[in-house]
Amino acid sequence: MSQHPSDLYRTPQAAPPAQSLPRRDMRDAIRSSVTPPAAALTSQPPQQSLELAQRYELLNRLGVPPVAHEDFDGLARDMAEQAGFLYGFVNLFLQEQTFVGLHQPPADSGYVIVGRTMSRNHGWCPEVMARKKALPLHDVHASPRFSGNAVVDAVGIRSYFGAPLVHDSGTVLGTVCVIDPEKRPLAEARRLRDIVINASAQVMDHITRAPVR
Repeated sequence: MSQHPSDLYRTPQAAPPAQSLPRRDMRDAIRSSVTPPAAALTSQPPQQSLELAQRYELLNRLGVPPVAHEDFDGLARDMAEQAGFLYGFVNLFLQEQTFVGLHQPPADSGYVIVGRTMSRNHGWCPEVMARKKALPLHDVHASPRFSGNAVVDAVGIRSYFGAPLVHDSGTVLGTVCVIDPEKRPLAEARRLRDIVINASAQVMDHITRAPVR
């Protein structure tokens, strides 16, 4: 993990800053047959509803419940450590963005502590889902299109690298991504992009060859 000499995003208090993302006990999620809530399908445009139903159907077929799991947490940690980022996510894009894999700083670090779910409209993963390819943002403020974001405002994020989780069937299940309060040099963008692309391949290999049951 890279060091962050600036104290801009640190606070001296022992308790973590206010959370920007809702905390939810993932153990409360359904662990058997996974079905999308009817409201989640009827409240969206037809194409998005179809894609959401396809994701749930594929997860059922693969035997992968959309709940936190130590294997995915380990993959998120490895990805973040390779990139030198504070946060790493394995994200299933369902009724909400659901972080089945999560790596973040310790609770007493002074950095924002995030939960396991987030609105489908927040962050940059919705863009990765739409484009179905990696999104490298070495400095989110370098592009007006990506600088305005609820995550930027709440967590103080300056860099984001994400890649889609694409099944052989063409269904995009979600994303992997790393975020950090420090911007990165443009010269590092390709290396960091390759890290998340490789991580997405590892996650899909894990899902398809050794499903979490």
